[in-house]
Amino acid sequence: MRVLHVVHQYPPDRIGGAELYTQAISRALARRGHAVAVFYRRDAPGRGLQHRMEDGVRIYAVWDGEAGPARRFFYTFRNPWIHRALIRAVDEFHPDVIHIQHLMGLPASLINAARLRSIPFILTLHDYWWLCPNAQLLTNYSGEVCEGPRYWNCARCMLARAGVPELWPAIPFLAGLSAWRNRVLRAVLEEASVLIAPTEFVRRWHVAHGVPEEKIIVLPHGLEKPVLSATPSRPADGTIRFAYIGGLSWQKGVHVLVEAFSGICGKAELWIAGDESFDPAYVSRLRALATPNVRFLGRLDRIGVWQALMQVDVVVVPSLWYEAYSFLVSEAFAAGLPVLASRLGALADRVRDGVDGLLLPPGDIMAWRAAMQRLLDEPDLLPRLRAGVRPPMTMEEHVDRLETLYAQVILQHSCLE
Repeated sequence: MRVLHVVHQYPPDRIGGAELYTQAISRALARRGHAVAVFYRRDAPGRGLQHRMEDGVRIYAVWDGEAGPARRFFYTFRNPWIHRALIRAVDEFHPDVIHIQHLMGLPASLINAARLRSIPFILTLHDYWWLCPNAQLLTNYSGEVCEGPRYWNCARCMLARAGVPELWPAIPFLAGLSAWRNRVLRAVLEEASVLIAPTEFVRRWHVAHGVPEEKIIVLPHGLEKPVLSATPSRPADGTIRFAYIGGLSWQKGVHVLVEAFSGICGKAELWIAGDESFDPAYVSRLRALATPNVRFLGRLDRIGVWQALMQVDVVVVPSLWYEAYSFLVSEAFAAGLPVLASRLGALADRVRDGVDGLLLPPGDIMAWRAAMQRLLDEPDLLPRLRAGVRPPMTMEEHVDRLETLYAQVILQHSCLE
């Protein structure tokens, strides 16, 4: 098969869950003998289209200057340069199927190109961007979880993000723009052969907001576990190590974790790993809250993440927003570690309360403190939770499912022609 992945960003330009997932499945498919390409947009001066080969995968990188939030928003409606670059990539590569990972900052006119060339496409719902311009279902003006698109509310979010929340006369125009965006992107969802939701929560949420239920299947992301040359050990003095690994931003709830941890008694350490340059003011706040037994590890590469997991006892995911999946939960379970997580979004689907972790009220400092204290005070709790951990789907299992799905979509599309 010839498979083209379309994604908004890609390593090494940007590193995130959807980007790493796209890279991993592309390489896995290439190792199985499939022809695989990736098309993505990068930020760079001027305009251009380049391609390179990485691990058997053809990578097309397009750029049209530096694109901030406003330009990325309008690119959904139209960007002739990126559209022509995408057409060129499609015509050079001749895919049998297109797998859309994300279209942020890319024109939705992709579906026109696919339709004209009779190429089926599937789409993975990595987050909520298709219906929420913020992608995270968080309001820019209050930081509260949003239940879904309400166009006047979307307009308020846009003004807050632009730093002009007082510009109320613009709200009717922006509300109309949000509604137009919704119609454009819903057309993409409705024309896709299959929509992949990584969790049941993501499936339920999209169905509740009008996405055709019959199109959505639930397929958890696969996990690619590296081979470590040496396995670090956990402390032998009874110290319990908690670890947070991920983005250092307020919606991730790391400040809740640090403040809760500061009040527990006993032998415990908290390790925090993440890119400190993304939001320096927030990191400064975390450091001000931290006690001496909190360690900041900085940004870790994939090997570094696994080495850290081998040295800790519990992984914590204190998110304040609707996680759509959380690769950190998968990594924790693959390492045999229980997870403390917010009872919110997909986390409540993935962590079995009292079996392989504990689910806690998001943002409740006292509840998080009490849960961590329990692990110190109840010697049997940690081994019991660890015994309940089940390994997540492997990358090989996941790619097996994708191969079958691609073949089915290609066959069904050819039968309809």
